[in-house]
Amino acid sequence: MDKHSDEVDDSYLVVDTGVWIFGKEVLIPARAVTRIDLEEQTLHLALSKEQVKDSPEFVSDKHLADRQYREEIGQYYRTSWPFPGGMGGF
Repeated sequence: MDKHSDEVDDSYLVVDTGVWIFGKEVLIPARAVTRIDLEEQTLHLALSKEQVKDSPEFVSDKHLADRQYREEIGQYYRTSWPFPGGMGGF
């Protein structure tokens, strides 16, 4: 998790993917976390690598000031991730 995680709505985490996909910070729905391994400093997600790669990028200067950005993020998760158990219902 990244230092900005406390700056976004509680339903998302800001995750720094590191060198895995060129150091991109993405927004991940908090409900996608299946396990946190503190020793290994890793999150286990109910998402594929492709889904994480395609996740919306976190833009720190837009998340509070730009309502359209927040609406686009919400729309992305409502339509893109129809997981069993309601993962698509953000």
